[in-house]
Amino acid sequence: MGNRSTRYTEEFKRDAVALVRSSGRTVNEVARELGVSSEGLRNWVTQDKIDRGEGQPGELTSQERDELRRLRREVTELRTEKEILKKVAMTAGSRSPGRYENLPVAVRADVGAA
Repeated sequence: MGNRSTRYTEEFKRDAVALVRSSGRTVNEVARELGVSSEGLRNWVTQDKIDRGEGQPGELTSQERDELRRLRREVTELRTEKEILKKVAMTAGSRSPGRYENLPVAVRADVGAA
């Protein structure tokens, strides 16, 4: 069997978790009825418990996971921007003369006095 990943809406996940919690049936039974993997449904149920404050210490809520994902993406972007700016600064510094370097000496003296 291939490794297919199906995306389910948040509403579908919420309803599936509610069905497990309210029906008294096992995760496997509900998963089979809904046509989802039992592992996926078990993960949704576990995450729901964490989000309701019933998880183990140190487990991240869905909000915390989203924020962590966003911050990691932002750090990656900032590192990329930093590397680009470093490269630009290095090439610009080695190729371009100073602002008044190409002016004749007499003119440079006048510019400096201004």
